[in-house]
Amino acid sequence: KAKKAGIKAIVGCEVYVAPGSRLDRGGKGKADNHHLVLLAQNLSGYHNLLKLVSQAHLDGFYYKPRIDKELLADHHEGLIALSACLHGEVASQLLAGARAGAETAARQYGEIFPGRFYLEVQANNLPEQLKVNAALLELGPRWGLPVVATNDVHYLKSEDARAHDVLLCIQTGKTVNTSGRMKFQTDQLYFKSPAEMARLFPYPEVLAASVEIAARCDVA
Repeated sequence: KAKKAGIKAIVGCEVYVAPGSRLDRGGKGKADNHHLVLLAQNLSGYHNLLKLVSQAHLDGFYYKPRIDKELLADHHEGLIALSACLHGEVASQLLAGARAGAETAARQYGEIFPGRFYLEVQANNLPEQLKVNAALLELGPRWGLPVVATNDVHYLKSEDARAHDVLLCIQTGKTVNTSGRMKFQTDQLYFKSPAEMARLFPYPEVLAASVEIAARCDVA
């Protein structure tokens, strides 16, 4: 259906990466996990993605299905990796003021996915995101890693933010008036147009990287 509509479908998954081994059951559980986006370039990558997601549930499950860097190293072929949102390992380290830790994590992923690891910048009006964006735009070239503009999408249109918030309440068994409930801190997680992305990211190279990634993926 995507092909008939002139849309290129890219198979991928945002996975949880355990801070250590996926077999560990200590720490704060889901709060310790890091996000990572994996996109299948080809059939080999698709099969590796299936293996990773399966193992995350079979032997890595602890609050959430988790993989680890050892498993990634074993099943990296045919996959493109992106550093993810503010919950990604590189972004988390930068927000904590640990630039050395951020660089170590970035280089580890770069070694696991040679020529296939990208640092993500996003536009969501969060001050933390602005801080991470500035750091990645500065540090990416220094680390020899490409920076890509991405869009964290949770609903289609900007006016859907309220309905999405209500759905979160239903999902978590809360009401909109519940104190301390799960709530997104921005209303910018909608599907942005190419024109909006170009306006939000006045950096041609990061937009070009988005197109490059799409061109590198061809599973269907």
